[in-house]
Amino acid sequence: MTEQQLSRTGRRNPFGLPFLALLGLAALGLPRVVLHDLGIIDESHPLSWVFALGALAATVAAALIAKVPSPFLTVLAVGSIFGVMLVITHQLFWDVKYGGNPPVVAGSEVIPQIAAAASGLFTGVIMGVVGGLLAWGLQAILRRAKQ
Repeated sequence: MTEQQLSRTGRRNPFGLPFLALLGLAALGLPRVVLHDLGIIDESHPLSWVFALGALAATVAAALIAKVPSPFLTVLAVGSIFGVMLVITHQLFWDVKYGGNPPVVAGSEVIPQIAAAASGLFTGVIMGVVGGLLAWGLQAILRRAKQ
């Protein structure tokens, strides 16, 4: 067991990476979020895809290179952390994104903000699941290739 897989208390770290590494990997997705919320790029812009897929690829690569005990769990954790960062970023840029004219449902701005928060968390988790499955599959292929 590597030092990375042990926590400071001597217990095994199920993620195989320090928490700061998980945070850093999750933060790789933030440039796309900020650029989108500022109206600089939209979802269909090629740079948006480069940022989104690049962050996911970096996370999968980090899990494989570090030989984490469970790549699915590690990448899912990064995706979940990214989801929280996505929610916070969207809320911070809410007024900027909507130019002072935010969406209103039933006379309230709160309902769209709650929906955006739920959507952000869901997006992060789904990215983690997809990336985690990819990392798990690639790890299995790499293990078989070594045999």
